[in-house]
Amino acid sequence: MQKFVNRKVELETLEKQYNSSASSLVIVYGRRRVGKTALLTEFLKLHTDSIYFLATEESELQNLNYFKAQVADFTGNELLRSATVDWYIVFKTLVGYRTKTKKVVVIDEFQYIGQSNSAFPSILQKIWDTILKDANIMLVLCGSLVSLMKSQTLDYSSPLYGRRTAQIKLKQVPFKHYREFYEGKSDNELLPFYAVTGGVPKYIETFQGYDDIYSAISENILNPQSFLYEEPYFLLQKEVSEIGSYFSLIKAIAMGNHKLSEIAGNLGVKQTNLTKYLKVLMDLNLVEREVPVTETAPEKSKSGLYRLTDNFIAFWFKFVYPYRAYLEKGEKEYVLAQIKKGFVQNFASFVYEDVCRERLWELSALNTWDFQFDKVGRYWGAKTGEVDIVAIDSVGKNLIVGECKYSTVPKGLSVLHDLQAKASVLAQLIGATSIYYIIFNVSGFTQGLLEEEERNHAVLLCDCI
Repeated sequence: MQKFVNRKVELETLEKQYNSSASSLVIVYGRRRVGKTALLTEFLKLHTDSIYFLATEESELQNLNYFKAQVADFTGNELLRSATVDWYIVFKTLVGYRTKTKKVVVIDEFQYIGQSNSAFPSILQKIWDTILKDANIMLVLCGSLVSLMKSQTLDYSSPLYGRRTAQIKLKQVPFKHYREFYEGKSDNELLPFYAVTGGVPKYIETFQGYDDIYSAISENILNPQSFLYEEPYFLLQKEVSEIGSYFSLIKAIAMGNHKLSEIAGNLGVKQTNLTKYLKVLMDLNLVEREVPVTETAPEKSKSGLYRLTDNFIAFWFKFVYPYRAYLEKGEKEYVLAQIKKGFVQNFASFVYEDVCRERLWELSALNTWDFQFDKVGRYWGAKTGEVDIVAIDSVGKNLIVGECKYSTVPKGLSVLHDLQAKASVLAQLIGATSIYYIIFNVSGFTQGLLEEEERNHAVLLCDCI
């Protein structure tokens, strides 16, 4: 599987740090199974004078002993292997060992050592300041517990703050690369797979070889013996302490409660009680607060909506979590039937909107329009209702409005006419002088709408993503 198809930028960042004449300290972090270790393994293939150390949840002393043994192997120093030494001496021995090329040291799951000994970031800071920063070495600290990695390496309160020379937050594979994982499938055929796997390499690999998305779901998610069956528990249990509270909150959003008042009402709690939980979920990039793209002060907007940003988590909480009792009793077919009823229109269609908005940036990069917009998002308001796509060129006063139709039938002129009515309101709101239209529909368009596209240069139709 081509796991690195979209990792060019990240590999280039690592190479740039390696080729620097000075020492470099790189922080790599991101959620589980997103491909951090695979990225670093690919990078280390190019640099043989390197050590890859995987920390464990054992004590700091155990991790020190494991690391010491690897350094002893790397340097050929048998005295180090049996010596009673601290981290400082181990790193000093490593730095003193001559190599033909720059040494690279990767400490994966770094947060476990800091979790075992809260003083470890301070210990490493001293080692960096006194030994490593002038040693022409590359140190990479990698971790999958986002909250701990932030507190131990990135936050202002961390002893390592200000030492890092680069940071990489590894994210999911974008939809535009899915065709390279599933050869022979069109983008429209791939959308359901993306809607469930959400760009996570391990999930993508698991769903390879299936032509039918429902068979893939049945075998790999609804099966109590499959690793994805309880995946959200593993993702959250080490990040948060009150997992039940977070599960209830995520489920409330997954079931369609997006306003803060709706979420609070669904859970039967005060809105103020949700603030700290939502902040944690936003820090973990599982939830985001979305406001209409026209807002000039988003943080003060009273129109904010909360939505799940991880496709797999959203799918699991919408279609698996509420039916766990049925699955435990072996009634998988019943649950699958419920999924088939709502998957396309109540789930995949919303993912389709996200993909279309991302596609807009790609179209802009291809100079589809003779201007560049600087904002893309959604809009909702009393006068217009919801508009799936709004792109704003703040400098040139250009506006693009669009609709995303995940439909089984071609769409006609009525869609454009509805869009034009909404666009006139939006143009007045932001002071736009030129309006352009884009309509996405997986099932194409009527002859009348196609002819309108030929006549009107402001209209663009896309029957694929």
